[in-house]
Amino acid sequence: MNSNEMLDKASPQNTADGGVAAVDRAFAILGAFDAERNVLPLAELARRTGLYKSTILRLMNSLERAGFIRRLPDGQFAIGHEPLRLAPLYQSSFRLRDIIYPKLETLSEDSGETSSFYVIENDSRVVLFRVEPRRSVRVSIHEGDRFPLQAGASGKILRTFGLSAEHALPEVREQFWASSFGERDPDTAAVSVPVFGVNNELKGALTLSGPSERFNEDVIKGARNMLLKLAAQATVALGGDSRELQQALARLEG
Repeated sequence: MNSNEMLDKASPQNTADGGVAAVDRAFAILGAFDAERNVLPLAELARRTGLYKSTILRLMNSLERAGFIRRLPDGQFAIGHEPLRLAPLYQSSFRLRDIIYPKLETLSEDSGETSSFYVIENDSRVVLFRVEPRRSVRVSIHEGDRFPLQAGASGKILRTFGLSAEHALPEVREQFWASSFGERDPDTAAVSVPVFGVNNELKGALTLSGPSERFNEDVIKGARNMLLKLAAQATVALGGDSRELQQALARLEG
């Protein structure tokens, strides 16, 4: 009997992490969809999840009834309407949108690049908010996109200020900004700074990103100054202490 068969025959109350097996499988199915493949046939779902087709079809009935999955006329599957309803609830739970979103709009309007706000979600960084510029060549990311913490300017900020000291990058901790060139996407560069709340709690990473060819030294300098200024304003609005951000900006301008 292989591992999948053992999982199918096991009691749903007996998963290794104390969860429910059927729920774990359902989340595995939802997690198989991504921006590149938002419509999947049954065979591809089985390949991506490691589950039997019969198991997937059984769970699909429940997911479809609940609005999490849509069964298309050609027999393929896509995400349903229910996650769309839940996404704004997730965003509003942070109580950040009214403060952060105007800063993102300012960043994109003044720079012509994509602005984003990342938060830590388990071992990943998640795009909580984003604003894209009008220009045609841009970095296209979406709210809800998930990326590794180990890459990218925002990942450096979140690791340094949001995790334990052992994850901190000394240079980033000292200067309060981070940059990246082609770490996640070889054609993308980014600059990021932290935003804090009450008791110096990290709320997220304010980030500006764009094609690497446009992010020369002068653009980086302008971006980090603009980001630090806006991050200090957002930190004050969220009840945090902006003095270290202001000091970092003063060092750059001095």
